[in-house]
Amino acid sequence: MVQPATPWVEGLTIGQVLRETARASSDQIAVMFPSLHLEMTWGEFDRAVDQVAKSLLSMGFQHGDHFGVWAANCPAWLLLQFATARIGVVMVTINPGYQPSELRFAIEHSQIRGLALLDHFKSTNCVEMIEQVCPALRSSFPGERVHSDFPELQWVIALGGQPSSGMLGWDDFLQRGTAVSDEELARRERQLNAGDAINIQYTSGTTALPKGATLSHRNILLNGYYSGLNQNLTADDRICVPVPLYHCFGCVLASLCAVVHHCGMVFPAETFDAGATLLAIETARCTAVYGVPTMFIALFEHHDYPQRNLKSLRTGIMAGSPCPIALMKRVTGEMGASEMTVGYGQTEAAPLLTQTTVDDPMELRVGTVGRPLPGVEVKIVNPETGKELGEGQSGEVCGRGHGVMIGYYREPGRTAEAIDAEGWLHTGDLGLRELSGCYRITGRLKDMIIRGGENVYPREIEEFLYRHPAVEEVQVVGVPDLKYGEEVLAWIKLREGHTATAHDIRAYCRTGLARSKLPHYVQFVTSFPTTVTGKIQKFRIREIAIQELGLTEVAKIETA
Repeated sequence: MVQPATPWVEGLTIGQVLRETARASSDQIAVMFPSLHLEMTWGEFDRAVDQVAKSLLSMGFQHGDHFGVWAANCPAWLLLQFATARIGVVMVTINPGYQPSELRFAIEHSQIRGLALLDHFKSTNCVEMIEQVCPALRSSFPGERVHSDFPELQWVIALGGQPSSGMLGWDDFLQRGTAVSDEELARRERQLNAGDAINIQYTSGTTALPKGATLSHRNILLNGYYSGLNQNLTADDRICVPVPLYHCFGCVLASLCAVVHHCGMVFPAETFDAGATLLAIETARCTAVYGVPTMFIALFEHHDYPQRNLKSLRTGIMAGSPCPIALMKRVTGEMGASEMTVGYGQTEAAPLLTQTTVDDPMELRVGTVGRPLPGVEVKIVNPETGKELGEGQSGEVCGRGHGVMIGYYREPGRTAEAIDAEGWLHTGDLGLRELSGCYRITGRLKDMIIRGGENVYPREIEEFLYRHPAVEEVQVVGVPDLKYGEEVLAWIKLREGHTATAHDIRAYCRTGLARSKLPHYVQFVTSFPTTVTGKIQKFRIREIAIQELGLTEVAKIETA
């Protein structure tokens, strides 16, 4: 694949890239929400973004202010992503599955001045939750700073339903923008630089506190550029996007990739729905589809799959968690996405470090995570000594280049732990480089669990369970799972004289943890395997659990 020496987006902001795409492909379809019967061309989308950007300006948002979006995939999410970028407001993406304690932390830590939210997410009443987290909202007026715990929070915007007290409805919000001139908007746009921070994405930490990875226009535009180049995307392509926008997979590899390569985006539903995804691929004639392995498994298992015409599919990205080789072969063969690619990275890398290409031989596209993106360096090092290792030797994966984040917001210590003095991002993943120059991921240094593409950190669950009155000691590990890649297992030692059941433990976790963090397996033990110095050996817990739970064959499934 011949690649231009300099990407056309180099040195531009997200707003400038959208302007150019809207100029060059004005009448091309940009966005489709089939369930809402909504379509927008790039010209229409650009004008709608201007309207939202003007509304933010009318409310006094300044370059560098923070604005949070706590919602599933909806048109307003996309508009706010590009509108905040257009005027230099840093967008904070908030997982709509957060529980009150997680939401409270994200609002406080990110110092957001505005927050947009849906009225409901699945079974969660988001309005009730924000009022629980911000009680003063019920007795305030829109634009008032009345939240003692969140002194920066001024505006709360309801994206759906009737706005409650203290909130501004979406239509009223848009109306405010009519008072702002095109000249004022253009003046703000001229103040921006490609290296400015524009996005904060929270990724769960190895402690109970998540970390806010801060990314620049350049970080994420170049990732979108190269990920699309590796898929051979053009204005003739349409990407089916069942992945969440609050995740880098959605708001970089989908929306920014699309704007850079002038292709359309198709959003089947607010959240992943296998039936809606299959329908969207067929009716919109999508040429690309994104997903984590569990999503592709769900597509194959859905009763509509045999009847759907998916012949338009050509490419896409499978990423987010280890991709089973057998599944990748099925996607490239049976599903027809013969040029499907696999990507590897993390939020801190904006997100891709490596990716296969449509030109790679099949054995590389199903068995590795590809080569580094242009402008990105990857090396494998001995995690104890830091010495670089050669081909075929497993060690920690480190990356350096245009995708590496600015840092963790308000966390200089943790930033220094992640990015060394030479600019290398230490991923905490174990991998190796093959003679072909492609990489394989072989494990993780840290005990992070990747469940269906969601990062789950055991320490967070352990800290929560330690607050249960019956729990004396707990260790959480990931065990292999055919559907989700990994599931959460909690080994619990109860306090003397206390009792609890697995049902009790799961019910307790539901009161404060997101669904993806709930223990699927709960086992009660009287001791833990330890080293001679008393350090608990989590790898032994995993080995024992695999045997006891009958997961030996699942653990043997080969992944890239």
